[in-house]
Amino acid sequence: MIWLTWRQFRAQAAVVFAAVAAFAAALAVTGPQLADLHRAAGSSLVDRVSSADQAFYYTGLLVVLAVPAVIGMFWGAPLISRELETGTHYLAWNQGVTRTRWLAAKLGLGAAVAMTVSGLAGLAVSWWSSPIDRAVDAGGATDTYFPRLDPMVFAARGVVPLAHAAFAFVLGVALGLVIRRTLPAMATTLAVYGAVQIAVPLWIRPHLASPARTTVPIEPGGAPISVQEGARQIVAHPEVSGAWEISQQTLNAAGRPSTVPPSFADCLHTESDPPTLQQFEGCLADLGALGYRQQVTYQPAGNFWALQWAETGLYLGLALALAGFCAWWIRRLT
Repeated sequence: MIWLTWRQFRAQAAVVFAAVAAFAAALAVTGPQLADLHRAAGSSLVDRVSSADQAFYYTGLLVVLAVPAVIGMFWGAPLISRELETGTHYLAWNQGVTRTRWLAAKLGLGAAVAMTVSGLAGLAVSWWSSPIDRAVDAGGATDTYFPRLDPMVFAARGVVPLAHAAFAFVLGVALGLVIRRTLPAMATTLAVYGAVQIAVPLWIRPHLASPARTTVPIEPGGAPISVQEGARQIVAHPEVSGAWEISQQTLNAAGRPSTVPPSFADCLHTESDPPTLQQFEGCLADLGALGYRQQVTYQPAGNFWALQWAETGLYLGLALALAGFCAWWIRRLT
């Protein structure tokens, strides 16, 4: 049964393996030069990366982030829905193979190949990008590259891509089993997987490891401070290298959460629109004199691997739960 499943699956796997191998080879050619530049430049590397290497940086992000979605759509969703759609599953079940064993072979082999492909892509990109990641985490000032904990980068580093691929594949299989039509299952898989990838960084990942907090004085010349929502909300950006800011909270003189007083908006409302830097700093000084300060909650760079392993366990647990659902659902099929 495993051999038959592999024969049905090998063409798709070969295409993706070839594409990943070609991209990994390109990274292998340019990676050592980037590592040498980091050894010479340290955290200033971020200012000396070539435009070609910058293109590799962003291409690597897109590749690793896209691989699980592609696997879920094109491997997972059609794997069983196509057989249900054409009726060929009846032939397999009449050859002395139970539907549970048939499902287990397809799920097991498909998930293993999916995790291997995504893991190789993630490993290659993590290795190539590590000089830039280390430079950014060490305090390299840049608006071009992201810390490893940033949601744009986190899912393309470490071991998380393996778990994302396993989840996306089994999600596609589960939706294919339920929907029983290939194209609707593919579209639904992409939509659900995308929704999960948005929901986890917003509401779950920040709580997978204990965050840190720092209190920033509201004063001119301190941490960079900006205002939002018509001067009703303050956002501070303390100098914490490699950190991922999670939330902001303004505190009053008593140390309790508070809104920005109306006097601050009134102060900024001048004939000069927007206010000049001198006017803005004067308003900040007045607010700080009232005892207001900003509390910033963040995940420090040192929590990277704790978050990686926690999220890997989360996605693998979801994949196992979906596999159990598939085993239960397939018994209901007629």
